[in-house]
Amino acid sequence: MFNNFFRKIGKDIAIDLGTANTLVYTPDKGIVIDEPSVVAINTKTEQILAVGQEAKQMLGKTPAHIQVTKPLTAGVISDYEVTEKMLKYFIDKVQKDGFSLSSRPRVVIAVPLDVTEVEIKAVEDAVTSAGAREAIVVQGPMAAAIGARLPIQEAIGNMVVDIGAGNTEIAVLSLNGVVTWKSTQIAGDELNRNITQYAREVFNLLVGESHAEQIKLKVGSALPGNEPIEFTMKGRDVVTGLPKEILVSDGQIREAIARSVKTIVDHIKMTLETTPPELIADIHERGLLLVGGGSLLRGIDKVISRATEIAVRIADDPLTTTVRGAGILLEEDELLNLVALPSSKHTK
Repeated sequence: MFNNFFRKIGKDIAIDLGTANTLVYTPDKGIVIDEPSVVAINTKTEQILAVGQEAKQMLGKTPAHIQVTKPLTAGVISDYEVTEKMLKYFIDKVQKDGFSLSSRPRVVIAVPLDVTEVEIKAVEDAVTSAGAREAIVVQGPMAAAIGARLPIQEAIGNMVVDIGAGNTEIAVLSLNGVVTWKSTQIAGDELNRNITQYAREVFNLLVGESHAEQIKLKVGSALPGNEPIEFTMKGRDVVTGLPKEILVSDGQIREAIARSVKTIVDHIKMTLETTPPELIADIHERGLLLVGGGSLLRGIDKVISRATEIAVRIADDPLTTTVRGAGILLEEDELLNLVALPSSKHTK
């Protein structure tokens, strides 16, 4: 009853708290925030200078007294205070055109599969300290499956592979629960590091993290395409210390990230090996679902399909599948109660 009352006067929100990006969803408007999980702080005054895209543009370009940080590592909070400030900024941004100061939102927030009780408490505390009246924590792949409208409530095997920035999570779901799963920190950020390492080892070129990500998005692929693609890699020559540009091909970048792509595929195969036979039969018939930014790497679906001999499909708008699933849970209390993780406030 009280939840229904608060819904009328406030804005319940869903949050996908990601290593690279934080997305916020409201039932009435859909996705209202999609910003990098980056915060810029003036260390002299402890004042927040920028959050999100504006802060990301400052990476690697600041004087000593301005610190640009990513407060999440592999999907979990590594800097509690900065995360709290970032969440408060986003929640305030959503609530500013809401009902009143008293309308504190209920928040459904997605977290990684291997989150600990301590980390759940950190998420709940950060969200409530940022202005929420209640924080309900759900597993990311479960929210993604709901966002993709998979039949998780039925006795059917559903396989979700979420390739994010900080980690890759593979889960087999059935009857509102996770049957078996694996997680690895080989994901989007690791591919960026592969590219910077390759640039240094092969070209004696120091390349920034943001530029490596740009190269990955422009020419990165898991399989050769119909036509070769080239892109200008820019950085500092290790030998001379001077600026330098080199034209790189999609083949070279594919070589740089090949080992990481193989590791992701191997983890998917290992998850299948521990899946009950009845659910394997379902997955073989229905295929597996790819979500997360890493699923947009060209050819990754085909590489996984060839290795597992299972059909692979990429979710519609894979970057937002998880937050849309968390948003659905805002309006389905019965399902939310079934899939929510136990609150740290109810355990001793």
